[in-house]
Amino acid sequence: MIRSYLSTASSSWRNQAPAFRIMRLWLGITWIYAGWDKASDPGFLKVGSSTYIGTQLSGFSTQSPVGFAFNKLIEHAVLVGGFVMISEFAIGLATLLWVAPRLAAFGGFLMSLGLWLAGSFRVSPYFLASDTAYAVLWLSYLLLLVQTGKRKVLTMSIERRSVLRVGITGALAVAFAGAGKFFAKAAPATSTVAAGKGTKIIKLASLKVGAAHNFVASNGAPSILFRTKTGVFAYSAICTHQGCTVKYSTSSKTMVCPCHEAEFDPNKSGQVVTGPAVNPLGKVKVAVSGAWVIEA
Repeated sequence: MIRSYLSTASSSWRNQAPAFRIMRLWLGITWIYAGWDKASDPGFLKVGSSTYIGTQLSGFSTQSPVGFAFNKLIEHAVLVGGFVMISEFAIGLATLLWVAPRLAAFGGFLMSLGLWLAGSFRVSPYFLASDTAYAVLWLSYLLLLVQTGKRKVLTMSIERRSVLRVGITGALAVAFAGAGKFFAKAAPATSTVAAGKGTKIIKLASLKVGAAHNFVASNGAPSILFRTKTGVFAYSAICTHQGCTVKYSTSSKTMVCPCHEAEFDPNKSGQVVTGPAVNPLGKVKVAVSGAWVIEA
């Protein structure tokens, strides 16, 4: 069965045009990498982590035209995160191994479209949004599959003999997702206290002038605290583009999003320095109370 599984993938590869192979290889590897990036992130499914899926969904809900849908998903964030992770592995593997290729391409298109609706639709100019490009690429790939197939109609049906291959691919996707915890990336250091307003964040003496400190706000959102000669202030670390978690760069003195490289200036009310984000970061109210910096 395994030999037949691999033989089908090899045969399909030999019979495809170079341009088709490039699209298939790029999309398959990219989706597997996206799944692995989540699987190896110890904070992706951990409430309160700076990379928690629920925090990303919260960011999507505030800026998407279908924000109401994301609000519903937040209630089941861990399940949603697990489903997305396994789906990315499954779509990537199915694309590379030629298992239900139309179904895989359709799934890739839907995921890209969903991410576009989550925030990329607001990016200007539009070509800065990678989700836009991937949605178009998956749609083009799907249409090519339809045109080169025996039946030139869009159908998602799976032949009986392919059911077992689909099952194997699904099992591999789950195995890949589970393997991620054995190669987990180091989690960013944050304060563990986030009980609510008035909560102590850090001793003022421990936060030097010009320094930054990561903490979790009372609403569960990762945040960054700054101290200047004039006082202390803080921002939500949720990027206003697609909800990824920004990090403070000591070299550029800006908060940088690792997903699409948007930059924000903490000394100018969190305003955007470099797109694709268009809105400033949200502010978190903080104050000095005695020897401590607290959430106000």
